[in-house]
Amino acid sequence: MNSSIICIGELLIDFFCKEVDIDLVEGKSFEKQAGGAPANVCATIVKLGGNATFSGKVGNDPFGHFLKNTLDEIKVDTSMLVLDDKNPTTLAFVSLKKNGERDFVFHRGADAFLSEGDLDEEKINNASILHFGSATALLEDPFQTTYINTMRSAKEAGKFISFDPNFRSDLWKERETTFVELVKQGVSLANFVKVSDEELKIISGVDDLVRGVQVLHQLGAKIVAVTLGKKGTFISNGKINEIIPSIPVASIDSTGAGDAFVGATLYQLAKEEEPKKVTENFEQLKNIISFSNKVGALVCTKVGAISAIPTLEEIL
Repeated sequence: MNSSIICIGELLIDFFCKEVDIDLVEGKSFEKQAGGAPANVCATIVKLGGNATFSGKVGNDPFGHFLKNTLDEIKVDTSMLVLDDKNPTTLAFVSLKKNGERDFVFHRGADAFLSEGDLDEEKINNASILHFGSATALLEDPFQTTYINTMRSAKEAGKFISFDPNFRSDLWKERETTFVELVKQGVSLANFVKVSDEELKIISGVDDLVRGVQVLHQLGAKIVAVTLGKKGTFISNGKINEIIPSIPVASIDSTGAGDAFVGATLYQLAKEEEPKKVTENFEQLKNIISFSNKVGALVCTKVGAISAIPTLEEIL
């Protein structure tokens, strides 16, 4: 069994500064690449051999067509991708530091205008897993309402829900409290929640890793994964927890690593007849996370997001 997964969120252009270890003020040479966290998750699932549909909105412009073509080429289902005649494709400008960290500037466009009317209800009803991992979805309406309402409907329908808050400090300046309130709604509806250690502190308000994860479980999350960079991933099902180590790599660009981790996890869960049952099998959960750690680590060894995702053969 390899059931379908729908990833809802932003698809955008990443303009990468080709000069390494320079900020966006000084950067002069940029390379165009496809980006957007949910699109990266979709691409990972498909590259590993799974089935994934992307749901979101881009401009009906050259950038939007480039993005659609990029997903089509790797066999992501783009039947739920809307081309907007009124708003341009969202753009992000990215520069890389020597340690692989990033400097972001967003120019928001069409992704903000995804409405409930843009969604294919039949396809959502037929999907086994829904992933909500958008960095931009919660910023404002109509996308914010579309996002939360779709999560609620999916929960009521008994779907397996994956949620990654994807916090970007530049997007939430002086609005962190609002971010936390909205994210807690998402966490309460999710079977699987992936956060970074930084995001865990912001959302839970707790510095301690174990106690912070307990806060997310108390909100309703069934499985919580906290990515810890080169240390690996802290995984918890609410009863048992453990840090699953990663593999050592020479990181040159961490863009998309967390998304690849999520995609690899969902790819494995979709092969289960009842993904929710994995919550109770901690040994199986550990094996899933160990594989996902490898996928995320390998993405860090190349520049870009979608282009850096390894195939199943490369991982094995």
